Amino acid sequence: MSKVVENWLYSKEHEWVEVLSETRVRVGITDFAQSQLGDLVFVELPQVGTEVVANQTMGTVESVKAVSDLFSPVSGKVVEVNSELEDSPEIINTDAYQKGWMIVVEISDPSELSELLTAEQYAEFALEE
Repeated sequence: MSKVVENWLYSKEHEWVEVLSETRVRVGITDFAQSQLGDLVFVELPQVGTEVVANQTMGTVESVKAVSDLFSPVSGKVVEVNSELEDSPEIINTDAYQKGWMIVVEISDPSELSELLTAEQYAEFALEE
């Protein structure tokens, strides 16, 4: 079973959300997602200042197997991007939950967080995939 971080939130598109404050969250893809994709070779992320919309495409990841869309789990403005991933996308394969984070979002609608899965719900969901 892939690793899931307790007390974080998850989307059915396999993104994780770490709540940093009442208005900011850090986003990345789950360990399950990176293991399904295989070795990542390219990541395209939104730029700082970009408005992202919950459940809409916010970028792509390319692996040796396929190119996959990234979906924003929340709506808001991108305030930080993990620029290390530009040159070293494989960080996601080795550390999806810490060094492999993708973006920080200033959320515009905190109620959207209640629509995401808990760690326990996501673990069950991922088992069914």
